[in-house]
Amino acid sequence: MLRWMFLLLCFPMVLKAQTNTNTTTNVPPFKQFSIITPLPLTLYDGHVFTKNDLPKNKPVLVFVFSVECEHCAHMTEDILKNIDKFGKTQLLMITPFKLERMKAWYDQYNIGKYPNIIMAAEPTRQIMYYYDLRNFPGLYVYNKKHQLVANYEGTVKLDTLLKHL
Repeated sequence: MLRWMFLLLCFPMVLKAQTNTNTTTNVPPFKQFSIITPLPLTLYDGHVFTKNDLPKNKPVLVFVFSVECEHCAHMTEDILKNIDKFGKTQLLMITPFKLERMKAWYDQYNIGKYPNIIMAAEPTRQIMYYYDLRNFPGLYVYNKKHQLVANYEGTVKLDTLLKHL
């Protein structure tokens, strides 16, 4: 009995110590590994999509957005108005909201008519932790070798993104 009480009292401290050792580096996973999110994503049709499904030798712009964010809506509109400037880039739009919410956004902006845009949901919200995202939108630019070259949080001008692509 005494042993169980000791375990119950000490276990939270052990967990906290483990958590603190991981967070002392303050380097988010996307910078530690410098790869496009390894998390499985859900496409409009329900299929699972991973980074391995992305086209090879093509730069990728990961755009993490909220379906409730005005800045994300404006950024989406700007990208769509200037989609020709992203001709050689794969856009991967990811939302941490449920698939139904993502589908409404997808339909509203007619994403299906843009072959270089993949939109997916990641409702476990692990995407937020992977990119250490505190403010929407999150924009992550990867070169054609799929290595991180730039990252931005919040509103960003298209010219700033395009100079990295």
